[in-house]
Amino acid sequence: MAIVINKDEILSIVKDIDVVAAMEKGFVAYSNKNCIVPPVGEFLFEKNNGETHIKYGYIKGEPYYVIKIASGFYNNPQLGIPSSQGLMLVFNQKTGVTEAVLLDEGNLTNIRTAAAGAVAAKYFAPKNIKATGIIGAGTQGKLQLQYLQKYNPCKEVWVWDIKKENALKYQSQLGTDFNIHIAETTTELAKHCNLIVTSTPSQSALLKTEDIQAGTHITAVGSDTPEKQELESDILVKADMIISDSIQQSKSRGEIYKATQNGAIFHDKVIELGVAIQQKQLQRTSDNQISVTDLTGVAVQDIMIAQSVYLNYKSIFSTNKPKS
Repeated sequence: MAIVINKDEILSIVKDIDVVAAMEKGFVAYSNKNCIVPPVGEFLFEKNNGETHIKYGYIKGEPYYVIKIASGFYNNPQLGIPSSQGLMLVFNQKTGVTEAVLLDEGNLTNIRTAAAGAVAAKYFAPKNIKATGIIGAGTQGKLQLQYLQKYNPCKEVWVWDIKKENALKYQSQLGTDFNIHIAETTTELAKHCNLIVTSTPSQSALLKTEDIQAGTHITAVGSDTPEKQELESDILVKADMIISDSIQQSKSRGEIYKATQNGAIFHDKVIELGVAIQQKQLQRTSDNQISVTDLTGVAVQDIMIAQSVYLNYKSIFSTNKPKS
């Protein structure tokens, strides 16, 4: 019988996992063609302002395969419900037996996305960060800032949200650990920051090309469907480096997709993150370079975090099991 692991257990376990290292390992396996990751399945619920993504696959030689169902229903906060929902299913790669149901309610997707942002910044953010800019003051915006601290610590933060009350709440919640300024516009935010993370479901560009300073790194997280866009396409034209978590996925979704669709750039300018991790010459070499990492979310991230949680759960269970 499959083990059911609830959200509270998962959140307790994941604290002891180096999720950033797990994401890095997963991206390398993906770019080295050591994974089977089919195209993303998705449902869009326009009437209810929601979307559901189905991501699945396996890493060759690992013990499990994973199917993840995660959703974002953006009217939920008005109902007192988190916008992120979902679960992950862990199956034995050798037998197909269902080993675990991770009832994470979308939390693992949020965590693995933030950890991927930390990986991107590790290799592409400037060494000297004046301030970190967060566009989108929701759960992902909070996690991105927190996970960035592992390799790119910075206490000066500017935050912008389409709803100012969200930015004020963000400031209240994180203000004891960071010096948080509320930006009235994304232009003001970009003026002060050379590390920027965008984490919104916007379908129109929020960051303008002329606002991006030399030396800025941008991690774009929100644009994970064909309809979404957070960056003007000319930002990618201006960029010295464009990095994708998955070149294949960037042909159907994300900032790179938008920029190639309108002819602003071609795919030959794009580097895959797992390749760049392994080749130092593809990483940032100067604090004057502009870089953009487009994170559309790859199933290998879900495989890595689900497998890590399940293995840690089994380790805890076997350690605490009464001896006969």
